[in-house]
Amino acid sequence: MGTRALLSATALTKRAAHVPRWKVSNGRLQREWKFPTFVEAFGFVSRVALLAEKADHHPDWSNSYGKVKIALSTHDAGGLTAKDFDLAEAIDALESERA
Repeated sequence: MGTRALLSATALTKRAAHVPRWKVSNGRLQREWKFPTFVEAFGFVSRVALLAEKADHHPDWSNSYGKVKIALSTHDAGGLTAKDFDLAEAIDALESERA
């Protein structure tokens, strides 16, 4: 199966188990972070941007002071694909490096 093929319900459940801090809602994989400062939040967004560009998979997101919200879906596939979960896992790994 290609990375841009929609995931079946079974595959979706399996992949979601690997990113437990993310929530599947309205056909998107979503997560929110809170940082103590705007600079830390923006730095995180910048690091995620580099991951997203490398993966050629660009999230929908917002950054308001110390809060970052990211929503992933594969727009051209019309829902969630392996690409979304791969990027979520990479973002989680990035967060682990920061801790």
